[in-house]
Amino acid sequence: MSIFDKNKIIMKLNLDLAVASKPEWIAAVMNDFPSFLQDHLDCERKASAMAMSFVAKYPDRTAIIPDLIATGIEELEHFQQVYELMVAHGVPMVHSIGADPYLKELLKLCHSGREERFLDRLLVASVVETRGAERFRMVSEAQETPDLHRFYKILWASEAKHGHIFVKMALEYFPEKQVYDRLAWWIEKEGEIIDGLEIRAALH
Repeated sequence: MSIFDKNKIIMKLNLDLAVASKPEWIAAVMNDFPSFLQDHLDCERKASAMAMSFVAKYPDRTAIIPDLIATGIEELEHFQQVYELMVAHGVPMVHSIGADPYLKELLKLCHSGREERFLDRLLVASVVETRGAERFRMVSEAQETPDLHRFYKILWASEAKHGHIFVKMALEYFPEKQVYDRLAWWIEKEGEIIDGLEIRAALH
C-alpha cells in the first residue's frame, strides 16, 4: 500500500520521509550547539516569511489564507522563543547566515508555471516541515538540559502539524491524485538531497 493512501494519510499527523537523518548529523549539532541555535533562529525567520509570502503572492486563495497567517505567526513566535533560549544560554545572534544548500536544491526543482509552482512550493513546505519535525525529535532526545529537551519536544510536534497543514492546503486547489503523486516525488527527491548534503551544525 502506498504511504499516500487517502485513508492512511488522513490518520497521520506528519508524512513519512524516504531517508532518515544520519547519526553523524546529530553528533555535529551536539558538538556545536551554539551554531545550531543561530541557524535555527534564522530558519524560523525564513519559515514565517515563507508563509506570509504565500499570502502576498496568492491573495485570491482565500481558503488557505487564515492557516497561512496562523502559521506565519506561530513561526515568528518560535523565532522569539529561540532568541530567548539563546539569550538564556549566552549565545549571540550573528549578522548573517549563509544560504541554505538544502532549500536551494529543493527550490531548483520547482516548476516555473504559476499554478504548478504554487503546488510545488506548498509541497516543498510540507516536506521541509516534516524534516524539521524529525530533526527536532533527534535534538530533543539528545538533550540533557531539561529546558532544551522540553523546548525541542514541543517544536517537534509543531513541525509535524505544519507538514500536514501544507498538504491540506494543496488539496484545497488540486486533485488528490495530483497532490499525492507529486508529494511522493518530492519526498524521494528530498531524500536524495538530504543524503548528499555536507554534515554541519545546522537544521538542514
